[in-house]
Amino acid sequence: MRSEKILLDVLAKVRAGKISKNKAARALSGFPSRELEFANIDCARHARCGFPEAVYCEGKTVEQIRRISREILKCDGFLLLTRLAESSYKKIKRSFPHLKYNKLGRVAYCRKALAPAWKNKNRKVILIITAGTSDIPVAEEAKATLLAVGANVRTLYDVGVAGIHRVLNKVDELREANVIIVAAGMDGALASVVGGIVSKPVIAVPTSCGYGASFKGLAALLTMLNSCAPGVSVVNIDNGFGAAYIANMINNMNLK
Repeated sequence: MRSEKILLDVLAKVRAGKISKNKAARALSGFPSRELEFANIDCARHARCGFPEAVYCEGKTVEQIRRISREILKCDGFLLLTRLAESSYKKIKRSFPHLKYNKLGRVAYCRKALAPAWKNKNRKVILIITAGTSDIPVAEEAKATLLAVGANVRTLYDVGVAGIHRVLNKVDELREANVIIVAAGMDGALASVVGGIVSKPVIAVPTSCGYGASFKGLAALLTMLNSCAPGVSVVNIDNGFGAAYIANMINNMNLK
């Protein structure tokens, strides 16, 4: 990963006597961060956590997103923008022509051609399923995040408990997956159903879909937290990115 390479190159030059300690200190000034007047870029996130810093775009101006993006690309050659409005994407793409965009998930990403660390050789399946069609935008946020890091992703949409035969007809697909992400609003019951069928980790994402008593996803969140299926873990409401992050970590454990 690029940030680690920068550090190792400077240390190697010091050891070889090619640069002084003072010059190395100046070269690494601020490392592993890059400071802007409105943001502090964490260049070592990938080396430290296995996943580079993602940019949450809501509340940021187009120019702020553009400048942050430039600095992040200098660190790792990888850029992931979440909650990015389509109007902002169209403006930012002028500066980053290789940027791909998932309109439903509101996620944009790109990788520089020379980024071998991002050649994900793990072909184990991460399956993303939704209870209803209205949950798909959250699922697509997870999908785009996983595709950005080269994961093997499959989707299964609109298989909620109101027609439970739909998910029961897909038991073989559920059991083939290594990790499963379940996005569900309303009562959020689908995560428990899936958790009671498979022997793999289930990451539940409560969505804000539903009528008044769903309290914008709170009802689904509480249902998932109270799941009687012990293999179910829960992320925050509408947090497709967080579910994808964890799923990718699980999928890559013990990978040689």
